[in-house]
Amino acid sequence: MTAHDLIAEWRAHLADNRRRSPHTVRAYVAAAQRLCIANGLEDWGAVARSEAHHLRTFLAERRSEGLGNASTARELSALKAFIAFARQQSGDPDPAPPRLRGPRLKKGLPRPVTPDEAENLTVLVDGLAAKDWIGARDRAVLLLLYGSGLRIAEALSLTGRDADTGDVLQVTGKGGKQRMVPVLPITRAAVAEYVRLCPWPLPANEPLFRGEKGGPLSPGMVQRAMAQARRALGLPDTATPHALRHSFATHLLSAGADLRSLQELLGHASLGSTQIYTRVDAASLLENYRKAHPRG
Repeated sequence: MTAHDLIAEWRAHLADNRRRSPHTVRAYVAAAQRLCIANGLEDWGAVARSEAHHLRTFLAERRSEGLGNASTARELSALKAFIAFARQQSGDPDPAPPRLRGPRLKKGLPRPVTPDEAENLTVLVDGLAAKDWIGARDRAVLLLLYGSGLRIAEALSLTGRDADTGDVLQVTGKGGKQRMVPVLPITRAAVAEYVRLCPWPLPANEPLFRGEKGGPLSPGMVQRAMAQARRALGLPDTATPHALRHSFATHLLSAGADLRSLQELLGHASLGSTQIYTRVDAASLLENYRKAHPRG
């Protein structure tokens, strides 16, 4: 067995068995490759024998290359998962990964946009596009993020069979978990307009949203369209496509939605992930109070 074989098996495990997202697979595989190259690991037994001090030395080297706290924490998580898998593969009776605490991270709150800003963004991406069908496409994608709370990857994983959506849409989220999300009339109309204008055929089993040359639309294209629109509106850099999903959650919570329902709509595995929006809403209330109160 070679390091190449290890990485191929690790990639297959992540994608096929764990059903991780393509982004996670890329990141976890890249971390494993770096560790194998740095330490000359070429079989599962060698990887399994990696201990905390090996990881500490490896991560110290990565930090010297300019890796920040958040990236270091992600790298450590990926390496722990890789070593745990190696220990399972080598028959270790205790497959737990090495105990090593990552850097402390300051958890920031999501920065939602206001309802008016969300509407302006979806209108402007349409108006700024070079072609009518591309503008209609970008507007439809952003409305799915804000109106239905989808992640970018979930919106871009929709296929031609989802084009004629009704009041609800079935999407596949992290870990292959499926859920039903609501679809607003304005979103249905935007998707229908995109389908009408799109110059490419949209078979049922192929991607619904297409790039300019007909291939699958990439997240980077959505992010660039959003960046152009937010600059035109004078919005901060935090107004990203993912911020529209945060806004969906925050605005529903402000309107009285309960956390359990919100958890289901967002596709969170645990309620703890959803509870952050209670902090977002409280922060928003406090900011409004400070602006409105005469002594604020």
